[in-house]
Amino acid sequence: MKIIDLEPGDPRLESDLLPVLSELRPHLTPELFHEVYEAGHPEGLRFSAAYSDAGSCVGAAGWRIVNNTSSLRKLYVDDLVTAAAERSTGVGHALIDHLEGHARAAGCHELNLDSGTHRTGAHRFYLRERFDITAFNFSRPLGGQDDAS
Repeated sequence: MKIIDLEPGDPRLESDLLPVLSELRPHLTPELFHEVYEAGHPEGLRFSAAYSDAGSCVGAAGWRIVNNTSSLRKLYVDDLVTAAAERSTGVGHALIDHLEGHARAAGCHELNLDSGTHRTGAHRFYLRERFDITAFNFSRPLGGQDDAS
């Protein structure tokens, strides 16, 4: 397996990574994904793609380095998904190891992510990967906006 960090404008973002990411974020069209990455990249948003030995994209991670008062510096994982046909083959573990390398290189104190309450299979995976449940995440939708939430 090979993991590659993809920069804005890389055609593999749409051809390889987006089909896998869409399994987690089905609302993402190519245009919306491009718009989000273009706006998010200056804010630190990055994407990494995991490729099988056969050359197909089998996993995707969206992530950023965040500085804040609670953890000082952390690597926050926006998205982590393994293609459905490749789950339980080590792709997720490899992506987490890859992200941990970025976090350590950046002087982060932790890896951090949120996971929807309905994603119980993902929760089992995160617990196996030694993540702890440390907080509740609260969200309040803002009416009148044309968004995907």
